[in-house]
Amino acid sequence: MEKEYDVIIIGTGTAGRTLAGRANSSGLKFAIIDSREYGGTCPLRGCDPKKVLAGASEATDWNNRLIGKGAGTEVPLEIDWPSLIEFKRTFTEGYPREAEKMFADMGIDMYRGRAHFENENTVLVGKDKLKGKYIFLATGSKPRKLNIPGEEYLTTSEEFMETEKLPEKIVFVGGGYISFEFSHIARRAGSEVSILHRSEKPLGNFDSDMVDMLVRASESAGIRVLTNRPVAAVEKGSEGFLVRTRYKTERGSETQTFIADMVVNGAGRVPDIQDLLLENAGVKVEKKGIIVDKHMRTSNPRIYAGGDCTTEGIQLTPVATLQGEVAAANILEGNGDEADYTGIPSAVFTIPVLASVGISAAKDNGKYRVIFRDRSKWNTTRRAGLEFAASKVIIDETNDRIVGAHILGPNAEEVINIFAMAMRLDLRASDIKKMVFTYPTTCSDIRYML
Repeated sequence: MEKEYDVIIIGTGTAGRTLAGRANSSGLKFAIIDSREYGGTCPLRGCDPKKVLAGASEATDWNNRLIGKGAGTEVPLEIDWPSLIEFKRTFTEGYPREAEKMFADMGIDMYRGRAHFENENTVLVGKDKLKGKYIFLATGSKPRKLNIPGEEYLTTSEEFMETEKLPEKIVFVGGGYISFEFSHIARRAGSEVSILHRSEKPLGNFDSDMVDMLVRASESAGIRVLTNRPVAAVEKGSEGFLVRTRYKTERGSETQTFIADMVVNGAGRVPDIQDLLLENAGVKVEKKGIIVDKHMRTSNPRIYAGGDCTTEGIQLTPVATLQGEVAAANILEGNGDEADYTGIPSAVFTIPVLASVGISAAKDNGKYRVIFRDRSKWNTTRRAGLEFAASKVIIDETNDRIVGAHILGPNAEEVINIFAMAMRLDLRASDIKKMVFTYPTTCSDIRYML
């Protein structure tokens, strides 16, 4: 069947849903395509279900940290993993139906299947041929391939969140946020956990001083974090899986083997665009994904893209929302909007949380002032029973603007939003110091972080 549309959206995740939300007010004919359940990664197999698991581990850990400090149960709490997974499913199981109903109520035609381009304005989905005046690519990302022997034995983060019974020994391959977040969850659920990272510094997008402290916090919780341990192969043995690393030493190279009941691929994600046949549409790509301009327009002026499949911005749900909004405005109203990535925060939901916004290192000591605070002994940290907390704020002394902030500790994921707001609204550091926050809270600590 052949049909024509004003706007075709490929992908029902955050970026795609954001653009689809303009269907009613636009008066245009929309179509939307997905090869999986409608809803995308974040609500079904990413941020939202992960935060449910992290919330349970945090609550359990909070109780156990305060035993002997006037609170906590007499016996340390344990996570009931099967019931936690069932609880997590209450957040995900109904979402695809809700998404489909939303699209149907907006009069959007829905298609299911892997899409690919026939030419610059035509998309094939199964037996359907769809022609679009405009096309928006929001296909998201997928786990990065390691290209090692035994890769078929690796468990994805999505599969980890569906595991009915958590195994005793887990190895996470890669030292990114996926590995750190799930290792903290698994450790609080009673598993023996190791992270194997290929290079010297894990969590490469975050401030190295904060990461070093988080690594110490992770090791204090019983998580092994081993750097310079690139995984060379995974084998299935009689006692589980054998994870072999090969690393350089002063004498050449050595091999180290780890035994695990589960090996999780935490080596990051890549754009899910390989079978779109973008070359047929004249859409240029590079290693990081689809190339877009500041209007979210690709090399084909009638095709836009947003979210994890593009080269612009970092792979975050708020970034996908922003890019979807910019693309929507430009498709429906003309190319007047530009994506502004100023002051977009990110967080690693470990225990404690690490949150960040802006630059992480001052390259010009004469221009920037770096304020580091070890907050381990501050009241907000001690009353939470935590041992590790710190902050680093970077200020441009030529104009008193905050250009970077990094927080490790209780409520870091909330407090970072104050710094992000200051950066996005171009407020001065002195403006933030004038704020009167509720006390005692982590936000009331901000004045002492500056």
